[in-house]
Amino acid sequence: MSLGDREWSNVMSIEHLSSNAAMPPNAIFESGEAHTVASYESELTILRGAEIRLREKIAHDEVLLRQKDELIKQQELLSRESNHRLLNDLQMIVSLLSVQSRGSASSEAASQLAAAASRVATIGRVHRRLHRFDGVQTIALKQYLEDFCYDFSMLMSSEQVIVVEAVEINLPSATGIPLSFIVNELITNAIKYGKGPITVRLEPNREKGYALSVFNDGPVLSEGFDLGASKGQGMKIIRSFVERIGGELRLDRGDNNQGTRFTVLFS
Repeated sequence: MSLGDREWSNVMSIEHLSSNAAMPPNAIFESGEAHTVASYESELTILRGAEIRLREKIAHDEVLLRQKDELIKQQELLSRESNHRLLNDLQMIVSLLSVQSRGSASSEAASQLAAAASRVATIGRVHRRLHRFDGVQTIALKQYLEDFCYDFSMLMSSEQVIVVEAVEINLPSATGIPLSFIVNELITNAIKYGKGPITVRLEPNREKGYALSVFNDGPVLSEGFDLGASKGQGMKIIRSFVERIGGELRLDRGDNNQGTRFTVLFS
């Protein structure tokens, strides 16, 4: 090394030592910036505080979830208990009507009482069928519709029948159960406002996958009738279940342009 190089090296060493002497003795270098131990302790304190708050929020949310689960279990228990009591009450009514029918001196009164007992018993069967799939994973919808409509037809006059035209499909219970309640409401409306045979049709649909429709002869709803604006309790129930399965409710006329047809499109 030449004399000039040695002198330049000594100058650089002196400047380096001078600059280090101006920094705190506990300075730490990282990415070209100096951080003291105190600054790291401050940042660690902030992070620990954030961690504590996050753990408290998680614990609070877990408590709310447990409370929600408990509430759901209580509601399910109350629902099962309510259904059980309803079926027991219906069976008691059937028994009383049957006893009165057998003890009646009038054959006409006995016949009417027996018919009333049969209708109440059918209501019980329809109710059981609506709730029989609780906890079931899949539903054979065609068979269910045929059995359900047979029970329902027992409540109707001899002038009205229910015809089921359906393809064979298995649906998740999350879709099948709401559809059963929709059919129940639509058939009730058809009996109340329509006339003649009621048709329940389940068929493939290009747009959504499947279409479930209920229709019969009867008065046609006025042009521009708004399904969404209807305030009837039955229609509110139908819309609620249609929304639950992500379906679409449509309204048009039945076969041969007669009566009103309600159709639920679903996948």
